[in-house]
Amino acid sequence: MRLTALKGEKMNLNEKTQVLIEALPYINRYKNSIVMIKFGGNAMSEMKHLAEDIVLLKHIGINPVVIHGGGPEINHGMKKAGITPKFVSGLRYTDESVIKIVERVFKKINNEIVCQINSHGSKSVNAHGCIKSKQKSKKLGLVGEIKGIKTSRIFKIIKSGFIPVISPLGIGENKKLYNINADTAASHIAVALNAEKLTIITDVNGVVIKGKFLPHLDFKTAKKEIENGNITKGMIPKIEACIYAVKNKCPKAHLINGLTPHSLLLEIFTDKGVGTEIVY
Repeated sequence: MRLTALKGEKMNLNEKTQVLIEALPYINRYKNSIVMIKFGGNAMSEMKHLAEDIVLLKHIGINPVVIHGGGPEINHGMKKAGITPKFVSGLRYTDESVIKIVERVFKKINNEIVCQINSHGSKSVNAHGCIKSKQKSKKLGLVGEIKGIKTSRIFKIIKSGFIPVISPLGIGENKKLYNINADTAASHIAVALNAEKLTIITDVNGVVIKGKFLPHLDFKTAKKEIENGNITKGMIPKIEACIYAVKNKCPKAHLINGLTPHSLLLEIFTDKGVGTEIVY
């Protein structure tokens, strides 16, 4: 029985060794580079695993920048306030009463992420005020269009050894706040920072068309499947964000399932990876 156990231990050690060897070229490739990570929604339930992955990236010399969403939490806050959510072209109509709820929810989520990262042995900070914005459309209310990213502030945080955690709130003239889609914000920040990778963490394994999982999705197919109605709802802005990033020279853009423990590490450090990669 002991011999069998020893063989099993040896096999496990060999497997672990292979994982480390497989990860080595990716560690070298991404060392000192920026990896943009966006997560929200149901994936927030796995914040502990995500925080562990993010801290590990930082410890091995990769610079993670985090941005979060918060749609379900905002819906809950609006329900408590007796406000019915309204969406126009997939974007949340935002008036003065809603923006106050958005700001409060984002502050809470941001603080939770910062605390999780700090509790796992790294340093993190709320990188508020990084997104310059203006009103996107009067019919959307206080929904913002991104006009620029304050990269100097983000780089300063990174150089100080901290992990920036960003809420998708834009700041316009007279410090007016605007609600911005987190996927869109993630892609613009990734491009502005010359990030090596954009990873959008969701609650599904990636893109599935007619029951078939797609490990790769090119621009042309994505556009066709959106027009055909096979890619719908919240997946559309995620794919559009990845396309924007890749079009603007972000080398890699992925959609992965945050409900799978340590999917972020699996996507970055294994040959096979996980999720769907958006490609030309």
